[in-house]
Amino acid sequence: MKLATLRRRGASAGTFAAVIIEESFAELEGFADVGAFLAADVQSRTAALGAAAGSATPLAEAVYAPLILNPAKVFCIGLNYRNHIAEVGKEEPEFPTVFTKFASSLTGAHDDIEIPAEDHRIDWEGELAVIIGDPGRRITETDAHKHIAGYAVSNDVSMRGYQGRTTEWTQGKCWDAASPLGPWLVSAEDFAAGAKITTRVNGEVVQEDSTADLVFSPAALVAYLSVFNELRPGDVILTGTPAGVALGRRNEVGRHPWLKAGDVLETAIESLGSSRNTFN
Repeated sequence: MKLATLRRRGASAGTFAAVIIEESFAELEGFADVGAFLAADVQSRTAALGAAAGSATPLAEAVYAPLILNPAKVFCIGLNYRNHIAEVGKEEPEFPTVFTKFASSLTGAHDDIEIPAEDHRIDWEGELAVIIGDPGRRITETDAHKHIAGYAVSNDVSMRGYQGRTTEWTQGKCWDAASPLGPWLVSAEDFAAGAKITTRVNGEVVQEDSTADLVFSPAALVAYLSVFNELRPGDVILTGTPAGVALGRRNEVGRHPWLKAGDVLETAIESLGSSRNTFN
């Protein structure tokens, strides 16, 4: 199953949750976003899916909002792909490196992203996002799959200038409307571990890896994070990025190829779709 949060077209403002059926979508009435849908009881979700079965709009008409509009928590994991750890000259961590974003940090899968006046060292970080479905605290790794609603494409766009000001990364990671999430959530049973993840800048592949290279799997992260916080429906976990970030690259004149105005950033994960964001 695929779910999305879409913006209404025309004068009618607002958003709605939708189910994606092949090349069309249908509104899940009564739910402003996928997070609200996940938080509802089983009977309400089943009824909404049943009511949506009789309607369809071409998927080409979809306007994507952030997949989850108001997550209670957005956890992010640093240094979680072995090749990225090697790229930045670090040792494989014993425990996950955790930082956070806010709901306001998220943006839609096709939204433009602003290059801030305060920082022009803008980097890409294609990532697999885990979306929580069922709540839980101190979840075991064995039971973690019961609490995962599904997976999505994300990019932890990073303002490296601010990130590098201190040893704490959050100030470079939580800028408003800078981290695309979506286009849709794909339920856990329709996503295979070891999926290919690819990031492109202006059509050029800059990151290409498999989620099998993760140090801490989605299940391990759910177990770890739920020790100190109850995970709730709609919570988001960004699982880290593979090698190939601008910070680890140099162009022909020895400079990092930071993102600039006019650049197009595409992030794709097998079976999860892709995001495409232009910087301005």
